[in-house]
Amino acid sequence: MRILMISTEYPPMKGGVGRYTKNLVTSLRNIGIDVYVACNEKGAGDFFGLDPNNRYNSDVLLGIVDKLHPDIVHVQYEQGLYGLSLGVVNPTNTSTNIDYFYSKCQIPIVTTFHSAYTFRQWMKLIVPIRKKETDNKFHIYACMLFDYWKHLINYQSFNNLNKQKIAKSRAGIVFSHYLSKLIGGGCNVIYHGAASPLSYGITKAEARSKLSLLPYSGNKKVALALGFLTATKGWDILEKMDVPDEWVIVINSSKNHYSKELTKLKIRNNKKIINMQKDFLSEEELSLLFCAADAVILPYKACSGSGVMFDALGHGLPFVASNLRFFKEFSTQNFGITVRKRDPNEFSMALDTLGRNYSTYKQAVDRFKKKLDWELVAQEHAKIYMKVMKKEITELISQRDERNLSNLSSNNINH
Repeated sequence: MRILMISTEYPPMKGGVGRYTKNLVTSLRNIGIDVYVACNEKGAGDFFGLDPNNRYNSDVLLGIVDKLHPDIVHVQYEQGLYGLSLGVVNPTNTSTNIDYFYSKCQIPIVTTFHSAYTFRQWMKLIVPIRKKETDNKFHIYACMLFDYWKHLINYQSFNNLNKQKIAKSRAGIVFSHYLSKLIGGGCNVIYHGAASPLSYGITKAEARSKLSLLPYSGNKKVALALGFLTATKGWDILEKMDVPDEWVIVINSSKNHYSKELTKLKIRNNKKIINMQKDFLSEEELSLLFCAADAVILPYKACSGSGVMFDALGHGLPFVASNLRFFKEFSTQNFGITVRKRDPNEFSMALDTLGRNYSTYKQAVDRFKKKLDWELVAQEHAKIYMKVMKKEITELISQRDERNLSNLSSNNINH
């Protein structure tokens, strides 16, 4: 079985989709599947040429498929990574730079959907962006107003892009039942794999010492806020929280390759909030940071899925999250999760509750995290690949039999 995996992001490029793809590819190869990766020139894949600004992404991919002859093409579909254009006047003009590829590719496609939003979350994606260094505040806010209009008229057309891709795919994959319902088309739910702790046997104090956190955290519980610095992370409420005395909040943020968002992290002199400022972490550093923490805090404004959440669960960490539908799905299944209204007081009370009932939450997470093992995730993908290939072979045999029957009928008529 030969798989062509497509993801613009791929390590050493920074990016959540890239990190996910790398872990999936490694796991698939570990169970004996032949996987090749098409990505951006900055990634360590096998084929290159993809970029959000490349309007010829489809031609690049069709050329790779023609050269490799894979059995299945698996697209990690995050619209913006392939170039998303929202129609300004006519929403039906909304498109990505791989729409043509989906229409013309003759190889069966499997698509993993990384982004789908409710209307309210979709509108929260509008943030101040500096596209050029010379942009002043007036220009930035004028662009925001223009962006607001484009989002307002294009919500349905954005959803239609997902529906078009699932219609042209032999199988769709999402990380939650909520996303499956939102996208439609009978997507398969396979949880985002979670990295296992790389520092087995290390104590929490040792992990904190290696990260220079021990002088700040002491014996207190650590709630970790981690990820790309974007407005949708909702970290603006952290400074406003009355952090319980037995907790400290540790933040580590980074910028990805494409973001020009002007979001700033405003943390004043607050001894209960520690800003690590270590930028994007390697897998080893990330695992060490999870080992140093007791919980994860996710006050997101918008969320399709959260790799941070899954990795935290994989390290046995419960978490507090805003009451978005993605997080609600996991909180209702007793996975050691509590969701609250995105409000400083609500999150402060949630941390307090988590601290007082920590062992109960921790036990729930430990029961669930076994489902997030990357080998199991790879095996679930392999089952889908086999099912797609079996269906493809069945259809090819059926088409051959129809042609033979047609030829036989034609010959009988001629005689």
